[in-house]
Amino acid sequence: MKILFFTLTILFTNIAISQTHQIIKHNGEQLDVNFIKLENDLVYYTFDGSAEEHKISKYAVSKVTSKQSNQTQKISDKVIVDSKSDYKFVTVLSQDKTIGLKQAANFSGVSTKTKGEPPMANQNHTAMRIKTESASKGYPFVSIVQKADGKYEAVAYVY
Repeated sequence: MKILFFTLTILFTNIAISQTHQIIKHNGEQLDVNFIKLENDLVYYTFDGSAEEHKISKYAVSKVTSKQSNQTQKISDKVIVDSKSDYKFVTVLSQDKTIGLKQAANFSGVSTKTKGEPPMANQNHTAMRIKTESASKGYPFVSIVQKADGKYEAVAYVY
């Protein structure tokens, strides 16, 4: 009886800590993980046998599928940018929201400054120029770092 109880305990423990979800990324990569949560545009998960929490940008993840119930939760749509006119589909992300995306290119320039415009309008003009440049090269994501000297550095990302 003790052996049966011990065997059942080990069996249920393995089921409880086994990888319960599959993350499917937009680039086709699949990860077997224990899904924790989706919060602040990040997907949190752990690997089997590890308590260390990992995260990935929701923009890199297509869906999360539960292995036990086969239920699928759509996380994000794949963004396809083909031409300069698709600039409105380019998403500006903060640096911490780019985890899981591949860095494709760097570009820099001088921020737009129009006399009489408030600083926020200048930032919007600069962001629009960066998004247009990114779209013309086919990059759906960009991260912008404003520098104190009126210049900027942008990093473009792809799946």
